[in-house]
Order: sequence, then C-alpha cells, then structure tokens
Amino acid sequence: MTRRTKALLSLGTVVALTAASFAIATNAARATDPDPATQQYRPYLHYTPKANWMNDPNGLVYHNGKYHMFYQYNPEGTLWGNMSWGHASSTDLIHWDEQPLAIPRGRGENEHVIEEIFSGSVVVDTLNTTGFGTVQNPPLVAIYTSNYTGDHPTLAGKQAQSLAYSVDDGQNWTKYGSNPVLNRNTSSFRDPKVFWYDNPSGADYWVMAAVEADERRVLLYKSTNLKDWNYLSDFGPANAIGGQWECPDLFPLAVDGNPDNVKWVLAVNINPGAVAGGSGGQYFVGTFNGTIFNAENIDPADQLPPGNVLAGFNGGNYSGWNVQNDPSNSSGPWGSAPASGTLSGQQAMAGSIGAGLVNGFHGGDAPVGTMESAPFTVDKDYLNFLVGGGMHPQEPGKQSGNQAPPGYLLFDGFDYPGTLTQAGWQLTGDFQAALNPSTSGGEFAIGKRINTFEGGPNQDNNVGTITSPEFYLTNTNIGFLLGGGSRPDDQLQVELLVGGVPVRKTSGTTSGDLNWKNWDVSPWYGQIARIRIVDNATGPWGHLTLDNMVLGSEPAKARSSETTVNLVVNGQTVRTASGANSERLAWTAWDVSAFKGSQATIRIVDNNRGGWGHILADEFVSSDTSRLEPHDWLDWGRDYYATVSFNNAPGGKRIMLGWMNNWDYGQNTPTTTWRGTMALPREVVLTQTPAGPRLRQQVVSQADTLKNTAATYTAAAQDIAPGTTTLPVTGDVVQIDAEFSPGTASSFGLKVLGNATESTRIGYATATQRLSIDRTNSGNEGFHPAFSSVEDARVELINGRIRLRLYVDRASVELFAQDGLTTITDQVFPTAGATDISVFSEGGTARLESMTVTPLNRAMWGG
Repeated sequence: MTRRTKALLSLGTVVALTAASFAIATNAARATDPDPATQQYRPYLHYTPKANWMNDPNGLVYHNGKYHMFYQYNPEGTLWGNMSWGHASSTDLIHWDEQPLAIPRGRGENEHVIEEIFSGSVVVDTLNTTGFGTVQNPPLVAIYTSNYTGDHPTLAGKQAQSLAYSVDDGQNWTKYGSNPVLNRNTSSFRDPKVFWYDNPSGADYWVMAAVEADERRVLLYKSTNLKDWNYLSDFGPANAIGGQWECPDLFPLAVDGNPDNVKWVLAVNINPGAVAGGSGGQYFVGTFNGTIFNAENIDPADQLPPGNVLAGFNGGNYSGWNVQNDPSNSSGPWGSAPASGTLSGQQAMAGSIGAGLVNGFHGGDAPVGTMESAPFTVDKDYLNFLVGGGMHPQEPGKQSGNQAPPGYLLFDGFDYPGTLTQAGWQLTGDFQAALNPSTSGGEFAIGKRINTFEGGPNQDNNVGTITSPEFYLTNTNIGFLLGGGSRPDDQLQVELLVGGVPVRKTSGTTSGDLNWKNWDVSPWYGQIARIRIVDNATGPWGHLTLDNMVLGSEPAKARSSETTVNLVVNGQTVRTASGANSERLAWTAWDVSAFKGSQATIRIVDNNRGGWGHILADEFVSSDTSRLEPHDWLDWGRDYYATVSFNNAPGGKRIMLGWMNNWDYGQNTPTTTWRGTMALPREVVLTQTPAGPRLRQQVVSQADTLKNTAATYTAAAQDIAPGTTTLPVTGDVVQIDAEFSPGTASSFGLKVLGNATESTRIGYATATQRLSIDRTNSGNEGFHPAFSSVEDARVELINGRIRLRLYVDRASVELFAQDGLTTITDQVFPTAGATDISVFSEGGTARLESMTVTPLNRAMWGG
C-alpha cells in the first residue's frame, strides 16, 4: 500500500477511464515488447498488468457474475509512484481481462493539493444506503485512502478515507463531492476494508477496519450510509509489530464448516517485520460483537525465546561491550550504563524486558556513537532481539562511521592556526579573512571548517568566492565533507578549477549535516588545480560548509545516517535491522544459520542527529527458532503481502488474494515492461488444530480447469536413493502433487525449475520437521542483496508422511503443505530453459509414496 495528474478533476466529476485521458509525470522509462507472453518471467497463471507497476490488490468484489480486482497501479512507469487504481475482471478468478484505468491520481477541488489513490475496498451497496444508485441498480462503492500531497495548509501530508461510486459495473467512477468522509488528521491512517455487518441484536450497518500504520493499530468504525462514520474500537499492537501495519481484513468463518461455531479472523499485513523478512501477513482468530474484536491467539511479548542470552543489559553495566559515546556529548547516546526505561524528554517507551536496555536517547536525538559486543561464536540458527527507535536503515555502499578516506589531507584540514588568507586562500565579496576557518556550523565536521554563513556579516546573504592556493593533482580522488544549501544555475557550489576552468562541481543538499562527497580527478592527473567556493546565493540555506579535503587513491564513502543493530562477521555487516519510528520495542529474528561456527560481534550504531535519531535494543538471544514463529502467518514465504479477501463472493466463500512480491526488493525484480504479480486466489477456511482454530488455504477450485490431464506424469511409489534423481518429465508451468515419507533420510524433497547447475529446492528436514523453499541457487538471485534466501516453516508429519502441492509458474513457486495448513510463496527467476524436475534425498533413503506432475494451460496473455 504505502509507497500524481495535471488535469483538474473536481470532486464529484466523473473520472475518465483511459490512461490517455490524463497526464502523469513518468517516474520510469517504459520498455517495449509487442507480445507480453514472450517475456521470460511473465507468468502464465498469475495476473500481471500488461505494462507498468502494480502492487496491492484493492477493491476485491463479486458483482453481476464477475469478480473485480482493482489494484495499486502506476500508469506511467515500472516503479512505484503516481498511485492510481488499475482494474481487471474475471468470471472464474483465473482468466483475467485487464480493464481501463479505474480511479486515477489527480487534483482535488483545491489546485494546491494532489490526491493519490491508495489502497481500499469496494462494496455492493445493495440497499442503496448511499443514495448513489437505486435498489434496482445498486452502486459499487469504493472506499479508499486519499494520500494528499502538495502545499495545502491542512491536507498536505495527510491520509484520509474517501468514496467513489460506479453504477455501470465498475467501468466509470465518480468521486463523492464531500470527500474525505473520514479524516483523523494523521499521516498514516489508511487501507479501509469495509463490510456489511449483520447485527444479531438490531439494525445492521457497515463496518470499516483501517490502520494507523505507524502505531500498529487496527481501528474499527461503523456507518449506516458509508458517508458518516462513528468510532467503535481499536485492536493492537499485538504479536508482530516490527514494521507498519497495513491492509487489514476482518471476516467471520465457521470452524470446520460448523455454523454453530463461528470465529472472526483479523488479517493484518506488516512491512517490514514478517517471519521470512520484509513484507508479510499475520492473522488473529477471535470474536467480534459488532464493536470490539478480541483475539485468542496473542503471544506474550515479554516471553524470551528458548536459547542462550548473549546480552540482556540487566546487570547495571555494559560489561564486555566497547561503548563509544559522542565526543561532543560524553553521556550520549548510550550513557555510562544501560537505561532502566524512558529517558528525560523521550516519549513513553515500552516493550523492554528486565532491568535494563540500550536506549540511545541519552542527550536526545543529537548525539551519535557506536557500541559493539565482545566476539562470540554463532552456534544456533537464529539471533532474536528487541529493537525500537528510529527507522534509519543502513545504506548499502555507505559507511556507518564518519571516516575520511586514506590520503593526503589538503590544506591541513583547516585546523591550522590563523586565517584562510594567511594560509594562501583568496577571498572576494562579503567574505572576511578573520572569520574562517570556523568552529561553528555543520554537524559531522572534523575540527575547523569553512562556513560561508559565518564567513561574512550577512550570514545566508553573504556572497562572494573563496579560492584555495594551487596544488598538484598527484592522485585520483578528492574526498571532502560538504553541507549547506542547494541552488540552480551555479549560484552555490564547490568547484575544482584546472586551468582556471571548473571541471568538477558539487552543491549541498539543504542539510546542516556534512557528508562525504567525492570527485574522480584522474583525467587531470599531474596538473595544477585550485578549489573555489562560489556563494552567490541569498535567503534560507544560502550557504555552504566545507571540511576535510583529502587527495587519495580511494573514493570517499558517504556516511549512512543510520540507527541500526548489525551482525558483523569477518568485518562485514551480514545482517542489519533498524527501528520503526516507535518507542515500542519489537522482536526481530535473524536467520544466521549460514554463519554457524563463525566469530561475530553485534554492533549498535547511532549515526543520526535528526528526528528519531536514536535506537533501542534489548535481549539478544541465540536460539534454534525465530521469536516470530509462534505468531500465526498467512504465508511463510517472502512473496505474499497486502492480502485481503473478496466481498460478496458466491456461496459465502472467503477468497483471499495477495501481492506476490516483497518491499525489500520489489522495485528491483528483473522484469521488463511490467513489475508486480498477484498470487493465485485462495479459498480459506478455519479448521480446528491443537493450537485452536487456524486457517487452511487452497488455490480456488477453478484452477483445475487449467489442467492438461492428457499430459499428466505419474511416478510410481519408490525409494529415493541418496543424491538427486532427475525425473522423465519437465515443465515450468505445472501443478505437482507429491507425498513423501522420510525413511532414513535426514532431508528430502523436490527440485523444480532446474538445469545441470541450478534449481529451486523444496526440502524437508527430518530432525527439525522444517519444510523450506531454497532459492539461493535458483537462477538470477543477484539483482538485489535481500533476494537470495531460504524460507522455512515447521510442518509436522501426518501418519508419518508429508503431502505437498506446488504451483510452479515460470517465475514463482506456491507451496501448500498438509492440505494447506502451511503455505510458502516465493518468486524465483530461473535461467531460460531451466525446466528440470527432480527428487532428492540426503543422509539416507527417503520414500516417494506418490507423485503426479500436471502441465497447466496458460490463463494469461495468449489464452
């Protein structure tokens, strides 16, 4: 969900339905391909748009014999942006017809505000409670989030709920003239899912479930007309709270079909913080009385996972840790000992365990520093810990400190005694020799610096130039710290002059923080050069701050403004986590199995002086299991997110649909003219388990119509000898049904989308009873560092066997175990022609009890 048209679309105006009817600034160049079916990773079974970016499913509804799927869509590029509602329809949930754009991003009545169309739902207003249609022709009503941008004094930066309606089966939409209909005046209130509540005690009404995403709360409201809403109650935070809560869905299900035993399910998607990393969905089972939802499967947040506590910070000191507080603030950010709770000036903190924790708010947000544990040996599969504070992730390619690159320090780093003029610099205009170098202005400066704000009498209105003495370019890079403003037309910049001509130039970023910049000066190696600061800018941010110029062979690395907890192995950060802009600590679980036996340290970094510039951490526990595992997850894979259900589905069925992607790498997937795929629609039911009622999921039965039964391959029951056995069947669009028993094997399973060197591995580990999809050698895994992964879940054998159903579709695997009690969904991007299917066994002989491989006919793009 999270993540603009020049046409003046008045509220209450019919929105045209073609992308050509409005202009949106493109944010990504379009590729061209005349036949979408020829693209290597274009699925044959799963819905994708013919072109451009797609994410969350929205407005899922059945009406007049058709299923309608709306979705978050960028009509102008293959990256997230320009959020509008795309539209597709189907009579069977499998064959989808892409429709014209439904609700485009545009301007409201006030030309200074832009309304982006974020996620929401669609209902059939059968009783015409809105008055938008008639009882004979009830309207479809979309309830969606308006994300307001621009410079409007009250709406800009806010999210609120709005209405649009259609009286022609979703083909044309009219925005309600009094939008928004529900506004809390906050910036993360979104994703309304609305349903009609049959009230057993009186009059029926509409119920809305929406989220305050940053607060990890689902808010419930009621209405009799979809226009006027009254608050009912809210739910959360609970269970997984390590990221924003999004796309809620609340619905009833009969346990094992028993109408006398109905429970309510609340699905809540989370990003990041899901069990497999990044985006995912959790769910709660409980009761709803029309006002309050009470969950029965909440895990106590203060319960440590089983394992070895590496650091709990409960002994009153930082014993064993190397603590580096900010030199400019000796008490901050970590203090001299662990904090016992909330610090002075801090919002109320929650979620820590025991007597102490790392609280990086000593001295407020401004102090920076690091602290690092003593080395330890990674000896278990998971490292669990609590984290909170600011959301400032570590940025790839940047340094977590503020270290200058190696090399010759030009001009003695400005830390010499005397003035710039005495050091050979030339000053013009307002700049005065006695005022620079300066000790004022600019965070992260190293000692004295040149600051054009301080360099004359007029502060930001100082104008002139400051030019260095000549020097020889005896190396290939000049790195330097730079802060201050940004201006067009060369009014405000630092220049490298060679022969009196600027050959390199850089401006500030409208920030007081100095950060490292770098010039490749190799084309002028051996020549004479100067540095010139040009400040012809006035007004706010009309200054530059320059420090610590280094001439060397290595480029300067920009500083990451992070607040992070990191696992460091062999000097490299191999795992990293940040807070979620919350003072509530949440459990995070790192899969560290790949580093077992290695020496590691935990490094906590606060390198941010701005808002939420602090980090909280507590209770590092080395464990055999993830602390997130006890929660109930819609899917255990990396690619099943923003999942919501269809309203008004025939036969009272509950059919859910998710976006088959992950925000960790979703904008980098290696597709061409399009990006974004929907998972196959799933029918979900509640079934009784020893832990209580839990969801069971199966792909909708309509998918059976795709089977090419004439070409089905059936394998005889057989032992699987140690090693890999390639089967006499191939395919990259197939349904596989298989049943195994372990025999003497330590692990066994299937490999799909394979060739001689790679495959996607579906394996079961006998000792730990864990089922996994391993895509670390699945083809193209290098397009993003977060993609290569193994996803797993505990799955108990039933009568000594495990039953699997797989849907393999060119670039994805959807795995359903034990008749859908556990699902794992992953994208994969195999090498062209990788269609081998094989079975394997390790550590002994496993038994293949049965297997069928059924080719599936194309459902999308070419029939």
